[in-house]
Amino acid sequence: MRSIRKAVFPAAGLGTRFLPATKAQPKEMLPLVDKPIIQYVIEEAVAAGITSIIIVTGRGKNAIEDHFDVSKELERLLEQRGQTALLEQVRSIANMITVSYVRQGESLGLGHAVLMAKDLVADEPFAVMLGDDIIDAPVPCLKQMIDVFDKHQGPVIAVQQVPKTEISAYGVIDGAAEAGSDRVYKIKDLVEKPKAEDAPSDLAIIGRYILTPDVFAELEKTPRDKGGEIQLTNGLRQLSRKRSLFGYRFEGRRHDAGNKLGFLKATVEFALKRPDLGAPFREYLKTLEL
Repeated sequence: MRSIRKAVFPAAGLGTRFLPATKAQPKEMLPLVDKPIIQYVIEEAVAAGITSIIIVTGRGKNAIEDHFDVSKELERLLEQRGQTALLEQVRSIANMITVSYVRQGESLGLGHAVLMAKDLVADEPFAVMLGDDIIDAPVPCLKQMIDVFDKHQGPVIAVQQVPKTEISAYGVIDGAAEAGSDRVYKIKDLVEKPKAEDAPSDLAIIGRYILTPDVFAELEKTPRDKGGEIQLTNGLRQLSRKRSLFGYRFEGRRHDAGNKLGFLKATVEFALKRPDLGAPFREYLKTLEL
């Protein structure tokens, strides 16, 4: 099995949970402190050894392409003003990694978005990373998963224990823990957004995957759900009948930046960890009458 070089970033969604802020800008570009949320996830990919990014975009997503492109006018202005530190930050974004784009004409589900990247992925294993999920970990979550993939040579899906009251918002795995490990699970089945009473476990699928190219054939055969979408979980369920899939309960703190409360919590926690902002921001928070 070849090494993991490519990562797919589905970014064609409409971001309706953040309206009206996302009416004219992609939700992936909402700033978490002073960086767009998608940049945090791409930095995780780079730290895990990924060398090529494929972003699946849609209408109104040009700001993403502009962000990861060279901006000569801005660089020239910063250079003239002697703002060297900012200049280096701006240049580092464009030089961070090779980025390719593919257009998803309609937003037809995560499985469909992954399928759009088929030609650019070709015949090698690849990662899928959702920009909504920011995972703060000493060892990047994707690097942890690559280590599991290297050992087991099969698709790896990130999972997290979630309260039963919230489980219906996620895909869920039914799996048995590997001998000698309390983090790796051999997957028996996968269910997309089950009712709490029907969920096979409390292990919810989180927005990190390492997949093999045979998943594309399964996604092409996956029927649309009641909402007319092709769900990645359903495609993986079909794949699990042909090969072994593994769940990995990652180490780290996950922030669900795809909803307003999770986004606000992430903003506070990331700001507090910043050496330039943490101390004064913490003092400010102490003054609030909560």
